[in-house]
Amino acid sequence: MEAYYALCAVVLTSAISLFGVAVLLIKEELLRKSIFFMVSLSAGALFADAFFHLIPESFNNLSTETLTPILILFGIILFFCLEKFLHWHHHHVESDEEEIEDMKIHPVGPMVIVSDVVHNFIDGVIIAASFMVSIPLGIATTIAVMLHEIPHEIGNVALLIHAGFTKKRAVILNCLSALASVAGALLLILVGKNVEMISYYLLPFAAGGFIYIAGSDLVPELHKDVGLKKALLQLLGIIIGILLMAALLFIE
Repeated sequence: MEAYYALCAVVLTSAISLFGVAVLLIKEELLRKSIFFMVSLSAGALFADAFFHLIPESFNNLSTETLTPILILFGIILFFCLEKFLHWHHHHVESDEEEIEDMKIHPVGPMVIVSDVVHNFIDGVIIAASFMVSIPLGIATTIAVMLHEIPHEIGNVALLIHAGFTKKRAVILNCLSALASVAGALLLILVGKNVEMISYYLLPFAAGGFIYIAGSDLVPELHKDVGLKKALLQLLGIIIGILLMAALLFIE
């Protein structure tokens, strides 16, 4: 029975990715004008998610205090290597039509997808593990994850569009990455506690990925827009993103 509730919960949580469809309803001109604010919102949310949620959770669950910072740094280095590879691929690709189209995609796009898949997988494992302990705990965890995912998913779609994906493709990719939570829950149900332990090691890795994406890709993008008004709006977006993640501390 617990497994059934867990699967229903992760399917419901995965459906939160459909909130990204809200971006499709925004007119093209308005989207172009507001995308920089969405990017700043995402930057704040990624930083805060790493520092408020993923890193403290890692320290609570991993046996040694030094392991968490090592895995965070490993995540940062791995995402740096991934971005280098993507840049290298874009500069050495052969010039047929499909590949020319792919060259328009900024490397931050695939990196956002990779980090989101890891994050969603962890969410699925955590939700399933909570239901294995008790149904009330599972429900509480599901609500916390869902509240966390709504702004996260809208921000993800905005970032994918900013990276060069079409609105439709961005929403589809975002929905597909959300299915990783179902995979995480299924693995925990079938394999058990070993998968839950693996997820604890993935938490600081995901935190490192979020820190790298926000710091090395999103913040430099924000600096491309000059002017006091835009700077203040960007600062407001970062602060709102941080506050949204901080507010979840009172729910978890």
